[in-house]
Amino acid sequence: MSSPPPVPDSEQPEINKTTSVIKSNKRKRSSPTPPKVATQTPALSRVHAGVGIAANVPTPQSTAADLASRDTFASLGVHPWLVSSLMAMAITRPSKIQRGCIPKILEGRDCIGGSRTGSGKTIAFAVPILQKWAEDPTGIFAVVLTPTRELALQILEQFKAISSPQSLKPILVTGGADMREQALALSRRPHVVIATPGRLADHIRTSGEDTICGLRRARIVVLDEADRLLTSGAGSMLPDVEECLSVLPPSAQRQTLLFTATVTPEVRALKALPRPPGRAEVFVCEVDTEQLAIPPTLSQKYILTPMTHREPFLHVLLTTPANIAKSIIIFCNRTATANLLAHLLRLLDHRVTALHSALPQRQRIDNLERFRASAARILVATDVASRGLDIPEVALVINFEVPRDADDYIHRVGRTARAGRTGETVTLIGQRDVQLVLAIEERVRGKMEEYKEEGVSLEGRVVRDALKVVGEKKREAMLEIEEGRAAGGKRDRKIKRKTGS
Repeated sequence: MSSPPPVPDSEQPEINKTTSVIKSNKRKRSSPTPPKVATQTPALSRVHAGVGIAANVPTPQSTAADLASRDTFASLGVHPWLVSSLMAMAITRPSKIQRGCIPKILEGRDCIGGSRTGSGKTIAFAVPILQKWAEDPTGIFAVVLTPTRELALQILEQFKAISSPQSLKPILVTGGADMREQALALSRRPHVVIATPGRLADHIRTSGEDTICGLRRARIVVLDEADRLLTSGAGSMLPDVEECLSVLPPSAQRQTLLFTATVTPEVRALKALPRPPGRAEVFVCEVDTEQLAIPPTLSQKYILTPMTHREPFLHVLLTTPANIAKSIIIFCNRTATANLLAHLLRLLDHRVTALHSALPQRQRIDNLERFRASAARILVATDVASRGLDIPEVALVINFEVPRDADDYIHRVGRTARAGRTGETVTLIGQRDVQLVLAIEERVRGKMEEYKEEGVSLEGRVVRDALKVVGEKKREAMLEIEEGRAAGGKRDRKIKRKTGS
């Protein structure tokens, strides 16, 4: 309790005298009956109203509790059934991108959301879509376009998990699956279509009006990893994206949502486009896209390696005591390199699997699940695995080859140190990679540190333990690939069918 207001000096002797008498009487009494002075103390606080009011001011602890109660999905206007679904998934508090975007999407605003990898962008658009769908669950309500099959599958699983209390009908439209079955699924008017642009464009061109007519009434369109979808140039998905948008309702009759980890000029330019009459301007929410493109919990390191000795350096790095038990993703620039590394590392007795575009879709899914289930400790992949995939237990990302674009580096290393966890990345740098590394360091506003083991020379271990054995196994791996054998020595089934064996 705060002390009472100061008393004039003229009254001090009288108060002191009264206080001494009260204390003397209190010492003399032995009766258990409370002394009268005990009842006077609260009376004093009642007389000084300011003291009573101050006593009811929230403490720092209660203020923090009040803030926590406001930092919930319910405070964003999310319906209780969705809040319960998120809690069942151990998601209790919204991230920055979710706090920024969910209320605006619920209001019907077009939205551009930019936030670093692992920040929960899928939840940021899935939750408001499901809430609005539940209010009027008819026909194809939303179309989600995303650049890779694996990411499309992950988004499908998120929608299913969040909507589990409801009867949502989502479908997946990606390459590597039977087009006839997909056409039938589209014709049955699912609620949410999650697709890669190339395969959905194929259906628009070939499957007929009965299949695609439901798309013409979609209310929400999402471009996930929008920077990749809208990039022009060689290998661009933009023509397919434009063909998909051609059958969807015009921008004045739909809600458009763009999400990305890197807000490129192509994405930002959409904000400046003329708006349909009566439509509010595009809401832009950028969270940590520039200053914190790389999570602060990520350690970035490099190893200088001769171009001809990358594989021995990689093998030694994987077998160091600090890394022997870690879950690791190794990124390559080319499919052929990833395929060779998968064969080589398996011959070197590493538990490894692969993910790249040369693999059949069923095998891609199986390999990814093996890695997620820790049946394989190492995943060798191209950039098809760099975007959006949520594999929480990845402890180390290795760039076997330096990516040609700094944004690709951001997406690769974003597979670790997700959602506040710690992580590490090591990049193997050759003599021709210096300019690429300088561009990456400028983009992420940070410097890589040289990888070192305490008391051990990495180069010495390579020369002593790895050069000969890795060279022999690499020749064996190349022979396996030439003979059409899958990683592990089994002959490819396609080869068997062709040869009749």
